[in-house]
Amino acid sequence: MAKYGLTIDVEKCCGCYACFLSCRDEYSGKSHLPTAAAQPEGHQWIRVEEIEHGTGSKVKVDYVPWVCRHCGDPECVKNAPAGAAFKRDDGIVIFDPEKSKGWDSAQKACPHGVVFWNQGAGIPQKCTLCAHMRDAGEKATRCSECCPTGAIVYGEIPESVDGLVQILGIPQPFLAGEVAYADLPSEPAEGVTVRLLDESGALLSECKTNFLGDFEFNGLAADCFYQIIIERDKYISKEITLELRSSTNLGTIMLSGREEN
Repeated sequence: MAKYGLTIDVEKCCGCYACFLSCRDEYSGKSHLPTAAAQPEGHQWIRVEEIEHGTGSKVKVDYVPWVCRHCGDPECVKNAPAGAAFKRDDGIVIFDPEKSKGWDSAQKACPHGVVFWNQGAGIPQKCTLCAHMRDAGEKATRCSECCPTGAIVYGEIPESVDGLVQILGIPQPFLAGEVAYADLPSEPAEGVTVRLLDESGALLSECKTNFLGDFEFNGLAADCFYQIIIERDKYISKEITLELRSSTNLGTIMLSGREEN
């Protein structure tokens, strides 16, 4: 049987919070029993985390929607009182609004931090993947319906995904910089060759600086050593070795030693 869930593509998310607002509209003050009691103020069953990385003129902001993963082997279900949490045949993990009353340790059981405590009702709550819509024959969730960029899509997902939510494009470190000529500071250093090598000296990527002299390598692994080699005819090559811990802006790198024709 095909598995259906959410695919969240971080690269498409613009941080508009339509997903959060649609979830609030669907559940705030509205019960959808037997799968969900009404959502109180302060809950974020889907939250958008703003991640800023880089420095100086090379800064990026990514928006990452976080939601219950509806895990394949959910810790919350394993640690719940009898009947308080269960996994449906379609993979959706539900907290029973009646049987979960008083289960105040549910938040500690979730490794992803997406469980909330409803103080007024005395119950834990979280995303139900709009189970009431599935039960009514709909093939969507409110957040996927309202996402204007297609960053959140409900549909068939690979069996290899642990649970019912796959997140694509999780932000990874980048390495960027700007190349300039020491003897021609006002001339943009366009078309300079920049190579990225790993710790062993193997070539990982190569690019040319743009019309501003900028270069950038994306999707790198953190806590690894890299080497940057910058080359241009008639200029002395520049080599930089560094350990990349997070997104890094190398700033302006000057090429000097221009030779006469």
